[in-house]
Amino acid sequence: MSGILPVFRRSIRESWRGVIGWSLGLAAVLSLYLPLYPSFGANGQLDSVIKALPKQLVQTIGYDQIATGAGYAQSTFYGLMGFLLMTIGAVLWGSAAIAGAEESGRLELDLAHGIGRGQYAAESALSVLVRLAWLGAFSGAIVFALNDPAQLGIHPPRIWGAALALTGLAFLSAMAGLLAGALTGRKAWATGVAAGVAVLGYVFQAVAKQSDDLEWLNALSPYAWVYHQPPLKDGVDVGGLLLTWGIAVVLAGASAVALSRRDLRG
Repeated sequence: MSGILPVFRRSIRESWRGVIGWSLGLAAVLSLYLPLYPSFGANGQLDSVIKALPKQLVQTIGYDQIATGAGYAQSTFYGLMGFLLMTIGAVLWGSAAIAGAEESGRLELDLAHGIGRGQYAAESALSVLVRLAWLGAFSGAIVFALNDPAQLGIHPPRIWGAALALTGLAFLSAMAGLLAGALTGRKAWATGVAAGVAVLGYVFQAVAKQSDDLEWLNALSPYAWVYHQPPLKDGVDVGGLLLTWGIAVVLAGASAVALSRRDLRG
């Protein structure tokens, strides 16, 4: 392997078909959900349905603001289906970047060709980031395009804030998986850690909504960091956004250090 960013370039080259597939999946979800809002959301029908449901259930699944266009897009896509799809992609890519490469033997072969361990981890993290950033921007562009036709009434700059929040959440999970892979070399561990960060973050904020005594759980939830203030309705919480992205970057750096120090022969 030679040239600038060899690991990054190869990773992007080998994964572009998969990225197209994920892009089509996000586009399909957005095209299915958002155009439905004028039919039963804008005329108040959806609001009456939500009021008939138990309050705790509505709060748990984040449907308490679904009667507005911004709340509808947040609840159905950014807080649920988009979060789910982006997280799955992040978990798969983050766990495969180092742990998957080590289990397949590719990591050892690449390092034998003069690529430093820190460089390998850093380029792997960059590759995952670029793919997730594309998905976040692509989904944001679709929301922007459907904003007027679907009568959502979202202030356009807030769409990009929501895209940054969603991408940051996915990137944090991916980097947790990358670090677990760098520490253990086991894809199962990397997958479990990456998925665990996303699942626990979602569960903690959902449980916190059930009682004021449990609100402290929001401090442990990346999901709550970026979504406790609805990005599409009130604008993204800059502090929560910076915290999420900052921890993700720290995890990426820790992955480089962990891989550099671990004995790969054992």
